Amino acid sequence: GGRAMVLLSGGIDSPVAAYMMAKRGVEVEAVHFFSYPYTSQLAKDKVIELARLVTKYSGRMTVNVVSFTEIQEAIRDNCPEEFFIAGIKIVASFVILCQASIPLIMHRFMMEIAQRIAKGDGCGALITGENLGQVASQTMEAMTVTGAVVDIPIFMPLVGMDKKDIISIAREIGTLDTSILPYEDCCTVFTPKHPKTKPTLGQVVNAEKKLDREALIARALENVEKIKVTYHDEPLL
Repeated sequence: GGRAMVLLSGGIDSPVAAYMMAKRGVEVEAVHFFSYPYTSQLAKDKVIELARLVTKYSGRMTVNVVSFTEIQEAIRDNCPEEFFIAGIKIVASFVILCQASIPLIMHRFMMEIAQRIAKGDGCGALITGENLGQVASQTMEAMTVTGAVVDIPIFMPLVGMDKKDIISIAREIGTLDTSILPYEDCCTVFTPKHPKTKPTLGQVVNAEKKLDREALIARALENVEKIKVTYHDEPLL
């Protein structure tokens, strides 16, 4: 099934998306965006534990942990608040982006960084845990804008599923109890009160003009932490 990179958050959806693609024979690798000091070590440990649980079905996995603090602060300081939202998750070999409402511009950075790591590691696609209409950032318009920054396939195995069905799968594969632990990830940082639910690409590109995208992405990629996990490792939580 090839290799893919999943954007792995600490929520319910992305581990399930990773499992769904692993079930199709895809070798999964993960990327996680960590925003210290806004998010804690416990939040990071939670994601590593979710990856470990998924390896029961996918085999061993590498989790790429990306420091995202500088990018989030730059967006907060330079971009209109209504474009702060989006939502995606990444998981091994395929990228699964966060399920919570992720700022739209942040989501575009996540997708682009995930793609660069994916290509460097031989992954041919990204996997996200997006579900149409579940949160403000998961509209057709928002998905179009966030997907515009990548040129490899984006697999969204949960896009048409009901939440209760996703929860049922999470319970079945053993990730639900860890996903609902109250440790927030970067998707919940700097979220706007009134997010843009029907953005256009032109609006978002204009909102990003004050950002040096390439420099921010380059610095984020300089110190990616690669953590290898298998199901037989000791649980972190």
